[in-house]
Amino acid sequence: MRIYTKEDFKNKEFKDSFFSQIEFEKLDNTAQIIEDVKQNKDTALIKYAEKFNDGNFISASDFIVDENEIEQAYKNTDKAVIDAIKEAHKNVSEFAKKQLDCIKNLELNVENSILGHKIVPLERVLCYVPGGNYPLPSSAVMTVTPAKIAGVKNICLTSPRIKPQTIVAAHISGADKIYKLGGAQAISAFAYGTETITPVDKIVGPGNKYVTYAKKYVYGTCDIDFLAGPSEVLIVADNSANPNLISADMLAQSEHDKDARSYLITTDKYLALNVQNSAIEQLKTLSTKEIAQTAFEKSACIIVDSIDEAADIANLRAPEHLELMFKDANKQMDKFYNYGSLFIGENCAEVFGDYCSGTNHVLPTNKAARYTGGLSVFDFIKILTYQNIDKNYAKNLAKTASNLAEAEGLSAHKLASDLRK
Repeated sequence: MRIYTKEDFKNKEFKDSFFSQIEFEKLDNTAQIIEDVKQNKDTALIKYAEKFNDGNFISASDFIVDENEIEQAYKNTDKAVIDAIKEAHKNVSEFAKKQLDCIKNLELNVENSILGHKIVPLERVLCYVPGGNYPLPSSAVMTVTPAKIAGVKNICLTSPRIKPQTIVAAHISGADKIYKLGGAQAISAFAYGTETITPVDKIVGPGNKYVTYAKKYVYGTCDIDFLAGPSEVLIVADNSANPNLISADMLAQSEHDKDARSYLITTDKYLALNVQNSAIEQLKTLSTKEIAQTAFEKSACIIVDSIDEAADIANLRAPEHLELMFKDANKQMDKFYNYGSLFIGENCAEVFGDYCSGTNHVLPTNKAARYTGGLSVFDFIKILTYQNIDKNYAKNLAKTASNLAEAEGLSAHKLASDLRK
């Protein structure tokens, strides 16, 4: 971990680097894969499954996890893991239900006319779960559960080289169909459809740079949640914070992959040194040391004079995860407003949000928290407006509409209004 002071922010090169966004590179070979699947459908999927060692698919029917495989997955998953998945699903479900309660159907009566909106779930979605360095059953819980609570009729989940615990998590969470596909080819298949795969309305879930580029490529054909870059955490702390907890949280983020980033902003330079020393000790016992150490060494700590200064930097960085470990943090939380998810106090481990507290772990990265929040039940619904206009009220509206249409030079609009005067 590199340690900086606020004086370093006077260096434009450093400041630009710290606050920069990762540009999602154009991956020509990925675009070719997407177009190949778009054109050649199941045949291309079988070809790429073999090429990328994602499975030995003889026919398109092999894409789908069948009932026997689901039953076998339960047998091959430790009971403690199954119980943990059920508990996480329960907590995420309860939170999503409370979120959905915040939005209601609306009707407004204006001069015997009705204006309203209604909440309608999406018809069909895909939940993508990575299958790279580690199996991620938690991502199955986080993506499928809110879709189910929202009332989505057809929930598909796909994951490359899918593991038994991911199958179990998908089944417990309510996935209607589970697939063994991954990469850009899977995103293309569910965006455009194949002989055996019906195209979806929206694709959600994390993935590597190829999956992210594919989501960007197909956006518009279907919706996506957002583009997510490497995972990140930013911790704001003072001298009351526990350095061992901070280093553990930073390493937990670092072990995702070598491009993951952990940041510490603190008012105490000695805390920064203690965190660094603690991380060195903790790394010695981690099975993921190679990845975690590489990422941690590229991470940064900034020494500031006050929590207000820390808040300014944090809001500009807009991290995926934001942890507050300083005195009276709960009284100052409103100073922070750009983050994917907020964790207040040393008891509030970021990994609780990753797994089981109830909030979602699919979150905006790469400064996207400036304009969007994390995945939620709201991503799986749409708000449809409607109106039923009384004849007398129509006459009043027609005058306004006619004048605006004339100002815009749209004569057919004016005619449609004038006929209702």
